[in-house]
Amino acid sequence: MTKSPWTRRHFLTSTSLAAASAAAGTSLSQPAPVRAADGASDAERSVDVLVCGGGPAGMAAAVLAARGGAKVLLVERYGRLGGMAVHARVAPLMGHSASPFVREVLDRIGGVRFDPDRLDLQYAELAEEAGAELLLHAWACQTLLDGNRVAGARFVSKQGMLNVRAKVTVDATGDGDVAFGAGAEYEQGREGDGLLQPMSIMYTVAGLDDARAIYCGSEEQAQKLLIEGRSWEAIVQSAQQAGQLPGNVGVVRTYRTSRPGEAAINATQINYVDGTKVHDLTKAELEGRRQAFQILDFLRKHAPGYENAYIAGMPAVVGVRETRRILGRDYLTRDDLIAGRRRDDAVVRAASFVIDIHNPDGAGQAQGLAERVKPYDIPYGCLVPKTVDGLLVAGRCISGSHEAHASYRVQQIAMALGSAAGAAAALATQSNTLPRDVDVTQVQTALALPS
Repeated sequence: MTKSPWTRRHFLTSTSLAAASAAAGTSLSQPAPVRAADGASDAERSVDVLVCGGGPAGMAAAVLAARGGAKVLLVERYGRLGGMAVHARVAPLMGHSASPFVREVLDRIGGVRFDPDRLDLQYAELAEEAGAELLLHAWACQTLLDGNRVAGARFVSKQGMLNVRAKVTVDATGDGDVAFGAGAEYEQGREGDGLLQPMSIMYTVAGLDDARAIYCGSEEQAQKLLIEGRSWEAIVQSAQQAGQLPGNVGVVRTYRTSRPGEAAINATQINYVDGTKVHDLTKAELEGRRQAFQILDFLRKHAPGYENAYIAGMPAVVGVRETRRILGRDYLTRDDLIAGRRRDDAVVRAASFVIDIHNPDGAGQAQGLAERVKPYDIPYGCLVPKTVDGLLVAGRCISGSHEAHASYRVQQIAMALGSAAGAAAALATQSNTLPRDVDVTQVQTALALPS
């Protein structure tokens, strides 16, 4: 039996997110003085590539880095991989790109309508088959620095503290936590007032009459879907006026799932909250669940086929759309998306999803900012932080504007970004170079991207 690098004494060290570490050299925020138990020390690990976060971006990064020959450790704070798809039940897997790896994953899991209770295992199997090591239930609480280079991360768990040293670190936390801890520059929220897209509790209901159940996935569909001569949009608005629905719920979206008699509901909306602040997250968790039951009552009364519906699956965490966007050596804009700009240095090709801004200070989508895009490319520089070395970011925290983020934040594009980060990380370790110096053409070759 392999002996754990942790001992009981490690548990006695501080587990604060702001804990100071002289060896680490930095923390996620201004550190407060702490006193470790006498004789306690951190456990230590060394790998080629450290991936922080086990969502679609983190899973993809771990797989591609391991396939590229790197020694990889993927660390996830929860007990399951899958990110928002599993923990927040965000479905289906939206977005599109010309990523061979994303197509491989979709073929394996059965398409965009996945089973959230199986997806985590499917992701884990992909990572382990590639040769990546997984560590669950450990939270990245501190960024390790060697000068201006990210040298890994410090994790807290029930066993204590673990320092993981890495040649290259991939931040796939969604919130850019590792990059933030390294002092990387970032943007947050929309220009002008800094407000973020609202959070949502997305859940599943079962007990539907499949022959009669309605499904509505957008504002446009809500205007066209008629029930006894009235549009779904008008029915929702009348319910709001009668106090049956929260006033900031724009559209009650319902999607088919992979299971008969079941629908995924995307309708709750919690405004004026920040996913990097725990008090805001607490507020969003509670308010979102209250809204979920209110919307269930509405569906039972007004939606054909939902008369006997009940909540079959409530998420473990609230769904967060937007937090930090780490400024990189390149920057994606709304104009790039609208024009469908192509790039020679692209590591994601033909990305496509509507600019989907849920109104930061009102109901539904932000007026005038729900826009269709042309398939666009994402350049490698959007994954490379501008002010720190040794680090790549992947997923919704890459470099781009508030508007561009509203398109590339979805899960299929996040997965494509993760695969690019993983391939680049493996190449950097093999050539003993910094991620910013990796030959992009070699990344494109490793990803088998179409020209």
